Order: sequence, then structure tokens, then C-alpha cells
Amino acid sequence: QVQLVESGGGLVQAGGSLRLSCAASRRPLRIYVIGWYRQAPGKEREFVAAITRSGGSTSYADSVKGRFTISRDNARNTVYLQMNSLKPEDTAVYRCAAGDLLSDRSSRYDYWGQGTQVSVSS
Repeated sequence: QVQLVESGGGLVQAGGSLRLSCAASRRPLRIYVIGWYRQAPGKEREFVAAITRSGGSTSYADSVKGRFTISRDNARNTVYLQMNSLKPEDTAVYRCAAGDLLSDRSSRYDYWGQGTQVSVSS
């Protein structure tokens, strides 16, 4: 099974940017649809974005549209989440997940990374 590892999180001021990476091992990332989710303390897990195997189609949560961009480099076995104009409410642990169908439903994803913390100060 694929193993996913996120990186790129950190502390940033409101209005700043971060780029998260989701790297795969054991199996090629290109065979999976990849989604990003986040979970803040005391809140439920929330869909952020997803991308098809080829990168030809993407999906975003309304809360991040126009600010976040999901992309992938299958040659590098990596999916990215570029986050611009960050807000304090974007603070959460961000996790990537691999599945077969482009969906905002977490149950559609079979493999999950451990997550990376993103903190946005006001």
C-alpha cells in the first residue's frame, strides 16, 4: 500500500503563504486521486481540495477557493497545496489522502498521511 508523508507546514502571519507537499512511497502516486483535509482542535475534519490522477480536474472547498491551489508532479511522486492569503481560521493539521475517486467525502480515501501543522497568527 502507498505511504504518504506531508511536509511544509509551519507558523505564518495572516496574509502569508505556505506550500504543503504530500510525498508517496512504496507505490507511485500517479495511480491515486489525492485529497487534502484539515482538522482544527475541537472541530471535525474538513475537506480542502482534491485532484485527479492526471491533474486535469480539481475540487475545492468554498472556504479556500481563490486562495489555495492543488497541483501534482507525478514524476516527483508529489502533490502540492499552495496556500495564499492565509487566515487564522486556516489553522489546522493538514493531511493528504489517496483514493480512487475525486470526492470531498473522506470515506472515499483509503490511505492517509500523519499530517503537518499549519498555524496562522493574526
